[in-house]
Amino acid sequence: MIQNFDDWLATVPESIAADPLWKMKVYRLALFLGDLAWHDVTKLASDRRTVSLADQLFRASVSIGANVAEGYSRQSGRDRARFYEYALGSARESRHWYYEGRHVLSDRVTEHRVNLLAEIARMLLKIIPQERAHNLAEEQAGYEIDPSVLLDSPPMP
Repeated sequence: MIQNFDDWLATVPESIAADPLWKMKVYRLALFLGDLAWHDVTKLASDRRTVSLADQLFRASVSIGANVAEGYSRQSGRDRARFYEYALGSARESRHWYYEGRHVLSDRVTEHRVNLLAEIARMLLKIIPQERAHNLAEEQAGYEIDPSVLLDSPPMP
C-alpha cells in the first residue's frame, strides 16, 4: 500500500518520469491519486452497496491525469485549456464520489483524498486562465506552393 507521495515517487518508472509532461505537478498528483484510488475502489467494490460507486470513482479519478496528458499534447492554449477543464470536472466528480464513499472508507482516507483533489483543482484553476490567454494566432501571410516540390503533379500550363 502506498504510504505517501514521496514513497510513491520512488516507484514511478523512469519511462514515465522522463516524459516532459512529468514536470507538471498537477499531472504527478493526478497519477498519485489514480494509484490511491485503485486501493480505495477495491475496498468500495467489496461492499455490495458501493460497487457502482467504486466504478464511478475509478473512472473519474484516472480521468484527471488522462485529461491533463491530453491537454498537454495540444498545440493551442484554447485546446489545452479545454482538456484541463475536463480534468477539473473529473476532479470535482471524484470529490463527489469520495464523499459518497465516506461510509465505507475511513474519515482519514476520505479527508486525505478530498484535500488532494482540492490541491489538484486549485492548480487547474490557475492553469486554465493562463492557457486561455496564450492562444496561437495563425500567420496572416498567404501561402504559396513552389511547383517544384509537387513531384506527382502534372505540369502546370
